[in-house]
Amino acid sequence: MSILFISGSPSAESRSARLLNVVRERVEQRGIATQYLSVRELPAEALLHANFNDPVLLDAVAQVAAANAIVLSSPVYKAAYSGVLKAFLDLLPQTGFANRVILPLATGGSPAHTLALDYSLRPVLAALGARDVIPGVFAIDSQLQWNAETAHLQIDPAIDERLDAAVRTLVEHLQRAEREALLQRDARAVPVPFSAVRYSA
Repeated sequence: MSILFISGSPSAESRSARLLNVVRERVEQRGIATQYLSVRELPAEALLHANFNDPVLLDAVAQVAAANAIVLSSPVYKAAYSGVLKAFLDLLPQTGFANRVILPLATGGSPAHTLALDYSLRPVLAALGARDVIPGVFAIDSQLQWNAETAHLQIDPAIDERLDAAVRTLVEHLQRAEREALLQRDARAVPVPFSAVRYSA
């Protein structure tokens, strides 16, 4: 089982990207494999023109298809997630997130954007077929302070607690999905007793 972390920030050193990395570290501490994708590093022209033949974009879409769960982050601008993230999500097939657990994260400059996850991003995730969308975590800029000397993100205790709860929920959903997949595989592998086979003339 693996989780793909998608950074939807147009900036290399954004709060949303750093928040995503914090969650990734906490997931890895639980022994779960992770992959990372920064949308800003995809070829801009191919992304904006939805060039489905671009090998880099094809590889990025393949990463989504191979993941069991997705954690994505974005800064919020004018009550909406970033344009570069939207451009990437538009590349995915209609069932791009089918049977996957999704955890959205977002950052913004004002508490007024708190509902952006529910009203802007969640409907898109549902439209892509997400199996479960875990309640996301939104943090305002003042709740996330980067310490350049220690290269450490200082997180407000209330946000830190919500991140821990989100990680626990994500892992629980992933483990449940893994158990269900194993049960389905075992059910298919059970042979039919010879005595139960009926023949008709």
